[in-house]
Parts: sequence; structure tokens; C-alpha cells
Amino acid sequence: MRLQPLLRALQSRNLRLLFAGQSISLIGTWLQQAAMSWLVYRLTGSAVLLGVVAFTSQIPSLFLSPFAGVLADRCNLRRMLLWTQILSLLQAALLALFVVTGQVQVWHLIALSLFLGMLNAFDTPSRQSFFVELIERREDLGNAIALNSSMINVARLLGPSLAGIIIAAAGEGVCFVVNAASYLAVIAALSAIRVPERAPRQDERRILRELREGFSYTFGFAPIRRVLLLTSLSSLAGMPFTVLLPLVAREVFQGGAGTYGMLMAAVGAGALTGTLYLASRRSLIGLSRVIPLTMLAFGSSLVAFAFSRSLPLSLVFLVIAGFGGMTLGSSSNATIQSLVDEDKRGRVMSIFIMAVVGIAPIGSMFAGSLAHHFGARLTIAVGGFICLGGGALFARYLPSFRCQVRQVYQRKGMIV
Repeated sequence: MRLQPLLRALQSRNLRLLFAGQSISLIGTWLQQAAMSWLVYRLTGSAVLLGVVAFTSQIPSLFLSPFAGVLADRCNLRRMLLWTQILSLLQAALLALFVVTGQVQVWHLIALSLFLGMLNAFDTPSRQSFFVELIERREDLGNAIALNSSMINVARLLGPSLAGIIIAAAGEGVCFVVNAASYLAVIAALSAIRVPERAPRQDERRILRELREGFSYTFGFAPIRRVLLLTSLSSLAGMPFTVLLPLVAREVFQGGAGTYGMLMAAVGAGALTGTLYLASRRSLIGLSRVIPLTMLAFGSSLVAFAFSRSLPLSLVFLVIAGFGGMTLGSSSNATIQSLVDEDKRGRVMSIFIMAVVGIAPIGSMFAGSLAHHFGARLTIAVGGFICLGGGALFARYLPSFRCQVRQVYQRKGMIV
């Protein structure tokens, strides 16, 4: 397979800079996330507290992302991202200090997770809008989104694997130190990016009015609404399985940090395979069929994983789950980005983040409570069956969905 078509969006200098900086920073992010889950479970042995920490790190997106989207449509995105990265570095440094000095308590982890979640609520929709501005050719949008997902999933593959090694050798504190240092790469990249300043807005409406306009536009257009509902269902019922992997590693496979790292790495390997598939696609046309198929693959693999007691077979099911979950998310992202009007992109993507990231902590809390009473395997199986139902329902309405998407693509000149 030739690399040039896969990397065509990186012909943009600014996009290359952002991807290079983010690639390093995201490895640190996944390193910290894996170490955080393991640290919480080591300190407490509680499935409920695993859910609580995941909840606090993501719940701010449910409430703050829509306001962040309004700011993303108004403000200098590069400056906004610089501030979120600097403050994220501070959060990682404080976390490292508490753990390395042996002073860490569970409430420290909850409070710092909440702080990071608030930063991410502003960072993620701004980043989604910013990297679209860096694409020199709009036809490379799908490729850029796929490459962005591949970068995330390479980090997801490497980060937990490294975390398992580092935790076993030196403890969780070193993981947090490495993450703090990794933010320097993305801060340097953002400082080097040069983009034209946005023209000042002539109509500075009230934030709440713009917020209502964003919600009306997003949920008033059936294709965007249906994609959002499907991805929300995936985040609510399916994706919390990652929160329960420490329990599966210890209670089902009688393993430790190394086993947990293997499980997370399998998810990352599947997700990376999915991003390579999406990056190899020449066009956004046809993604509407990919969305329900990947939801069905995601749900069925979760059910199979829940009932598997063989570690090698479970790793295979997690690879499929990683492929399905990532391909669903990236296909949904690319489809929405291709349909949205430019002046509403920040608000629509903030609602997408709210629907995907903001809904996830509710699922994590519910999954943690359910696992506490009925076990991790049954909880994962229930989530898988719910995803199967959602994928089947979306497939039922696929013909009308494709017709509406085709009309928008014709209006935008993307197809004849």
C-alpha cells in the first residue's frame, strides 16, 4: 500500500506541526489514563470508584462543551488551545507530585480528573474546528479526520503498553511525570503554527442565543441528529467497557498491570486498523453504510468478549471492538463535518463532543455500579446487546439517511 494517498492531508505545513506535537502529547495522555485507572483500583479495589474517576474526567463535557462551541466560533482557536495545553501540563505536574511524594489520596485523583475534564470540554471542540482550518484542500477532510484518529489510536496502542511496563518497573508516578513533559511538544507545535487571524464578527449576539441556534440547527437536521443519537448510544452503553478492563484483568484472567496493558493495547490495535482503513478511502461517499456496520461489529464483539474466558481469544474480540468503536466514531465525525455549515461548525462539533464524551461518564458510573452488583462480564454483555439494537435500528432507516446526505453533497458540489 502506497503511503502518499494515506498521508495526503499532511501536505499542509500547519497540519504536520499539529500532528507531530499531538502525537507525542497523546502518548502521554494515554499513559496517564491507563496509570490512573490502575492506581485507583490498586488504592481502593472498588469498581464504583473506577466509575467515579472516569465520570469526573468526562462529565464537564456534557455541560461546558456547548458554551465552548460558541467560543470556538468566535475566538482565536490557536490561542485558546495554547491555554488549555498549558493548564493541562499543570494538572499532570500536580498529579505527578502527589504520587511521587507518596501523598496521593483518592480525592486528589477525583479533583484533578474533574479539572482536566473541564479543560478538555474547551479543548476538544476547539481542536476539532482548528484542524479543519489547517487543511489546504477541503477534499482531504476525510483523510485528515482519519489521520487524526490514527494518531489517537497509535497513542492508545503505545500508551497503555508503556504504562504496564513503567508501572511494573517504577510505579504509576513516573507515568504522570512523562505525561507532564509530553505537553511541551504540542505547546511548541501550536506556537509554531501560523494561520490568518479571523475577521472580527460584525454580529456579536448573545451567547445563549447562539447556543439555541446551534442546538436547533443540529437536531433539526435529520442526518446529523441520527448520527449523534447512534454515537451517543455507543458512548453510553458500549465504551464504558474500557473502564472495567482492570477488573477483567485481575478477576477474570488473574493478571496484573501487564495483563491490563495487553487488553488496552488490543483495543488500540483494532482502532489503529480502523483508522488505516478510513485513511485509505478516497472519498467520504459511502460512509453512511460504514456507520451501522461498525456499530453492529462493535456490539457483537463486546458480547463475545464478555463470555470469553480465554485470554488470546479475548484479545481478538477486543481488536474487533477497537476497530468497530473507532471506525464508528471517526466515520460519524467525518460525516457531520462534511454536512455542517461553516459558520456553525464550532457549535455543532461541541454538541458532537457533548453527545460522545459528555454522555460517556454517565455510562461509566452506571457500568461501575452494575459491575459492583453483577460483575464486569455481565455489564459488558448488556452494553454490547444495546449497541447491537442501535445498529440494527439505524440500518433500518439507512435508505432515507443516504438520500438526505446525497442532497447535501450535491448542493456543496461534492458529487454530481
